[in-house]
Amino acid sequence: MDTPIWLIDAAWISFAFLCGFIARLLKFPPLIGFLAAGFLLNGLGIRQAGEALQELADLGVTLLLFTIGLKLDIKSLLRREIWLGTSVHMVITTVVLGGVVFLLTFTPLLGRIPLSTAILIGFALSFSSTVFAIKILEDRGELNALHGVTVMGILVMQDIIAVIYLTVSAGKIPSLWALALPILILLRPLFFKVLELSEHGELLTLFGLFLAMVVGAGSFEIVGLKPDLGALLIGIMIGSHPKAKELGHTLMGFKNLFLVAFFLSIGLSGLPDVKIIICSALLCLFIVFKGVLFFRLTSFFNFRSRTALFTAAPLANFSEFGLIVAAVGVKDGWLDGYWLILIAMCLTFSFIIGAPVNSFTYEIYSRFRNLLKCCEKPVRHPADQPIELDADLLIFGMGRIGTGMYDAAYNSYGKKVIGLDNNESAVKHHKNAGRDVTFGDVTDIDFWDKINPGQVSFIALCMPLHEANVIAVKQLQKAGYKGFLTATSRFDDQTNELRKMGVHSVYNIYSNMGAAYADYARNDCMSNPQFDALMDKKL
Repeated sequence: MDTPIWLIDAAWISFAFLCGFIARLLKFPPLIGFLAAGFLLNGLGIRQAGEALQELADLGVTLLLFTIGLKLDIKSLLRREIWLGTSVHMVITTVVLGGVVFLLTFTPLLGRIPLSTAILIGFALSFSSTVFAIKILEDRGELNALHGVTVMGILVMQDIIAVIYLTVSAGKIPSLWALALPILILLRPLFFKVLELSEHGELLTLFGLFLAMVVGAGSFEIVGLKPDLGALLIGIMIGSHPKAKELGHTLMGFKNLFLVAFFLSIGLSGLPDVKIIICSALLCLFIVFKGVLFFRLTSFFNFRSRTALFTAAPLANFSEFGLIVAAVGVKDGWLDGYWLILIAMCLTFSFIIGAPVNSFTYEIYSRFRNLLKCCEKPVRHPADQPIELDADLLIFGMGRIGTGMYDAAYNSYGKKVIGLDNNESAVKHHKNAGRDVTFGDVTDIDFWDKINPGQVSFIALCMPLHEANVIAVKQLQKAGYKGFLTATSRFDDQTNELRKMGVHSVYNIYSNMGAAYADYARNDCMSNPQFDALMDKKL
């Protein structure tokens, strides 16, 4: 008798939550717990959820790429370090890993396969995980940082290469109707108008899903192209609209939930035997090779060692696309089914290794900074130039709160006030508005070394990500800063943590929202003649 659907749903939801929660308690990213939950479900024989979870996983990847598109600057793909760096890395990695797989077939661990098949496996392992890398950058609030933009550009280039591979491996040319896809560009004003009319509620969320799933993924799949690429391109096309940021926020909950299904589905893809575990563990040693190669290539293109490290670390992992390559190979008879399980294990191990490594990237750079700087070239990349500051007051994070703080400080004190933000478009916007705002990454230890602690008297930390504010406080303390320090928070536990760290003033924007509105309303009413007339009449 088949297991009831509600019991299957209860099982995977419970396992996902419990394993993710345990991973969080152990200071690991929850995604490691989700991977473990998938293997536990598989081991317990609860595999009926596999098909449904795969559907949700596909939706998660599609939404992920759509939201990336909303934030992506297409011009970044034209940078030499993106298209050339990606191509060189994939060629070298394919040859090296393909050679390693071929050598392993001469051992008792793997059966003999032709060199061409081994190269195909190396090609599958040369890709970097879009889901993993973007999730790491998103959690740290670094998607708009220089290394975040570079990582996204490399991932998009890999997606383009993936589309070419899938087209060739399918043995068919995309439909002639693919030539009609540019019509979507002509429909852009219509999409913008509907986006404005959708306002801010559930209709906006539904329209976002429509754009990603139907307009983007659906139209590309109909004409024989990769659906995820369609979602990405539609996101890029919509990304210039003022409501694009809000649209991304409304889809975040759906995207995160669907991505849980993605990690669960990896564990449900199959259970490995001892030989597969040994082989996948040996191949996972080469994520170090992938990371070092990314680091060297990025350094070659004149990036600082820190930028190179923070670019290489999220990209060192194996990719979910390797499973797609293996599935195509199995379907076409090029590979045996156990290769699919082996690549799934490689992907899992690389996530398990990569997640904690990426969690300690700041500490790794801080400890080995002098050694890594030996790889820097004398000429710096134009976007990675050192920053020199001359200011009395610094405002970090030029969002709405930071902008208000900047204007108030500038008008009240008249001293030199400088704002900093790691979003280049935001910096450009503020400069056009007449504000002295500089591009800077608060998590960059080299940046903090350039601040003269005796010169700056006031620093406000207004970043939306709590972890970024915590890192900033630690770096300031290491730099010997003795001035006044204030920060923003969203929850009471964040407020308490910052106060214990020595922050003089912490403003909880949620708990103080009502008081701030009351002050605004009082001041606005006091300056309104109609209010004075009304009060005189009442009195």
